[in-house]
Parts: sequence; structure tokens; C-alpha cells
Amino acid sequence: MENPLFKYRNLEEILRAVGGPVKLLRSSQIGPYMFPVNAPEHTNWRDEQRAWKEGVALLNLSYHMTDLYLRGPDALKVLQKVGLTKMATFPVNRGKQLIAASADGYLVGDGIVFHLEQNYFRIVGPPVISDWTQFHAETGDYDVEIDRDETVSFRPGDPRIYIYQIQGPHALALMKEVTEGTLPEIGFFAIGDFQIRGKKVRALRHGMAGEPGFEMFGPWEDRHAVMDALEDVGAKYGLKKVGSLAYPTTSMESAWMPHPVPAVYHSEEMKPFREWLTPPHLEVLGSMGGSFYSEDIKDYYMDPIEVGYGPFVDPKRDDFIGCEALKKRAADQRRTKVTLVWNHDDLMKVIHDSLYADPPARFVNFPLAAYSTFHIDDIRHKGRHVGIAQFSGFSANAREFISLAVVENELATPGTKLTLMWGEETMRRPTIEKNTLREVRVTVAPAPYFEKVIKKD
Repeated sequence: MENPLFKYRNLEEILRAVGGPVKLLRSSQIGPYMFPVNAPEHTNWRDEQRAWKEGVALLNLSYHMTDLYLRGPDALKVLQKVGLTKMATFPVNRGKQLIAASADGYLVGDGIVFHLEQNYFRIVGPPVISDWTQFHAETGDYDVEIDRDETVSFRPGDPRIYIYQIQGPHALALMKEVTEGTLPEIGFFAIGDFQIRGKKVRALRHGMAGEPGFEMFGPWEDRHAVMDALEDVGAKYGLKKVGSLAYPTTSMESAWMPHPVPAVYHSEEMKPFREWLTPPHLEVLGSMGGSFYSEDIKDYYMDPIEVGYGPFVDPKRDDFIGCEALKKRAADQRRTKVTLVWNHDDLMKVIHDSLYADPPARFVNFPLAAYSTFHIDDIRHKGRHVGIAQFSGFSANAREFISLAVVENELATPGTKLTLMWGEETMRRPTIEKNTLREVRVTVAPAPYFEKVIKKD
């Protein structure tokens, strides 16, 4: 059965027809963001989580992300317009975070941009950041060629390139051995070239879960040769392949907000973008769930400052979207990103009530308890709303059930006791069973939960 939204031309028309963004997103029939093709588990998700903290993990990112390619003399100008980070200089063989804000300073989305060769860039990440960048490249007066390789969730066929990550304390030793002496010295967020079993490979040096690692990529036809080599050599180091259950939990430990509600639904400045977005886009089809409920879509938004991107904002530039608004937000930051650790007794009670109580609590999936594309839970202090939480799930490394959240500054000190409301009573979707809200005691902890070591090896 075809989605009824496909009869409309664009997001703007859809919002008028259904009665606004909250009704649209809350009534979406789809569940959480999918990580297709990869097996849910290769061993078990607990050991797969432990691998990126204690040993070495292999993650296959080839299928679930969108790749947008920009080529031409104005390609960097597009990125400078969209991105708030330092881009006055962007040499070849470097990577940068591409973080985008709305004109009024809310977070639109983020990803990674690779400078592959002179005036040739690849933007990779969730579809939102590619959509926003492509819109400006197409509608602005830029001399740039645009090419796009969509996530396989949105189109048939194979990806153009493989993307493999090697992460963990033994990542560097494994990479030195598997490259047989061809691994160059690669600085943090730099791109290096080397060979694996005669195949040319490029890699960005970074870390996914707070541990050192490499993100390798190359032609799709080389995928088996490179994967086989990594597994063969990796056996010596206890390498674990990470499945689609464990993979998204890396964001909880690294404190990356993976799917914030994109700030595209609320203003006249965003109207041209909404008119550009046709129905087969995540901003149109995505779902919004969780215990937090408001009729105002802006209440679901986050901003780049509060999610931890303040140090990335380039104070010397005034040519990116949202520049003036972000200066004001930085000067008057209201919320701070934190990790919330669930009370063990309350977690066990929610699990019990989800199975045996009438009416039940909402079920708790493991390792990641996500039921929508954009998940927003209500955080309270003494009955008052004080923040919102996104992903919640279990970390075998922390041996805790944790949530990533933004809360009011005065409540962001580690050890502070708060309450997370668990459930979804309003405008339930098919992915959510009948349930009633439960109060879960949570304790504030740092975000990221573990100290990052990716720049220290």
C-alpha cells in the first residue's frame, strides 16, 4: 500500500494538509532508523560492545548512511555557508565535522565531510545533513556539481563504496599488521592512503565510541578482499564484528546526538527548504516518539551549543547560516548535555510492568530502547520539565542503562538526581503497544560517559 503522503508534492504541502509537524511526525507509521543488511549480531551484542572498549571492533557502515559528493570551484563555499565549523582553510586529505544550524540557531543536523581531492568533497551521515547541503548547492548561485549515493534503505542496489571502521585499543596494532608496512602516520581527522592485500584503501583517523580508530573506504568491488584481510589478521587481536544491535549504542558512550529533531519545520526562513523536500525524505517520513509531548515543534529541538558543539563554532566567520543567533545562544546557554544513569530498581520495575502489569509500562528493548526516528523523553525535577533525553540503552562497558540528554545548566552537575518519564501515552503509533507512563529515577553523569582517548595514542 502506497504511503498517502506521496500524493503531495513536498513537505510544506503535507504540513498544511495534516495540521502541522507534531501531528505529522507523531502519526508516522515507521519505527526507528534502520541499519539494513548487517546481521543483528555476529556473536552477541554485549561482547560486541566490549570489543570497542577493551579490544578491537569491526563495524560495517556501508549500507545505512547517505553520501553526498560536491565537486567544483564553489564546493567549499557551499560547505562554508551550511557549516558553522572552522572552514577558512580545508586542505585536501582532511576531514571535518559538518554541523548545520537554522537561521534562528537550532540544530538542523550534522555529519562528516571528507576533502578527497582539490575541490572534491564527500559528505556522509544521516540523510538530513545531505539534504540541507544539497538544497543550498542546488538553489544557490554556486559553480558546483552534485552527486548522491543514497542509503540502501531508500533505493535498490549496492553502495558505491564500502565503509569499514576499526575501533578500540588494539586498532592501531591491527592496522599496522594488515597493511604490511604501508600504513602512514595519519593525524587525527586526517585522511591517509595505504594498501590492504594489494587494494588501495583510504582512511580517516578518528574515534566512534571514544576509542582510537580508522574509517576506511574504497571501491565496492574491493569490499570482500579488504574485509577478509581485516578478519584474518584481526583474529590474532580478538576482533569482533559489530552487528546492527550494538552499532547504534556507540552514540550513547561517545555522547553524539544521532537523530535530533531537525529544525526545519517551524519558520518562514525554512519554507523554501520544506518546498524542496519531496515525500521520499526522512524529514517527511520520519517518526517522533517518546514521553515528552508539546504542540510546539520548537520544544523538541536542540541547539548546537547545548549538545556540545560550542567549541566548534568559528568565531571569526559571519558567513554561515545561524551565525548571529548562535552568538546569542552561546552567551545565554540554558541547557547542557549529560548522561543519565537509570536507577537499577526502577529499570527492573519497568521491565516487570511491561510484561505483567495492567496497564503495562512501555517495553524496554535491549540494547537500544528506541521506537521512532526522533526519540524524545521528558526529563523532570520535582515534577517540573527540565530537559529532554534522546537515545536510551544498555552499555555493557558501563554496566549501566543510560540515556543521552540535555538538561538545565543548574541540574547538569554529576550526581544530581532527576526523573525520566518512560512511556508514550499520546498519539501512539503501531510500533508502540498500549502503555502508561512510568517514573524512572536517573542520576546525572558526564557526557561522554567515558573519557575520550582518540587523540592520545
